Amino acid sequence: MENVLIVSNTNTTMGIISDLLRTETFNRIITTQNGAQARRYINELDFDLIIIDTPLPDEMGDDLSMTAAEKSSAGIILIIDQQNVLEIGAEVEDYGVFALPKPISSEFFYQSVKLLTASRKRVMNLENENQKLQKKIEEIRIVDRAKLILIQVLKMTEPQAQRYIEKQSMDLRQTRLTTAENILRTYEH
Repeated sequence: MENVLIVSNTNTTMGIISDLLRTETFNRIITTQNGAQARRYINELDFDLIIIDTPLPDEMGDDLSMTAAEKSSAGIILIIDQQNVLEIGAEVEDYGVFALPKPISSEFFYQSVKLLTASRKRVMNLENENQKLQKKIEEIRIVDRAKLILIQVLKMTEPQAQRYIEKQSMDLRQTRLTTAENILRTYEH
């Protein structure tokens, strides 16, 4: 993990959380004491983990957690007073925000960070795999369009068009995608 944002209205809490996180591999820990500054950081930087200790001086913090969830892929922990944790936790859980009750033990906090870190890594891996599949689908679409052009313009059959694209790719030592894009540039008007 790289960047962490800690939002808390007390320096004591920020210090405790920062100390607990130093045992992990976080390169940069940024702290702020209000929601407005936290929103600016969220808009400007990418965070791997955002920890919000409620209440904040300018807002409760639950809206900030939901905004952070919408604008970033960071794992988000919202630390809430015991009496509000069920109500606010139910409100923010649909956004993927992990609500923890105050007071929180260092062991429970550490395990929560580990769980959130593991979950985030899994989601990031799934997103990377999804992007690869999207690229592959786009490549297939472009190659199919090129085959259709060859069928329409040069009156090839589908197997002939497929063979032509594959042979051109091998002969020119380029990808099928590049060959298909060249065909489309040549024959599409």
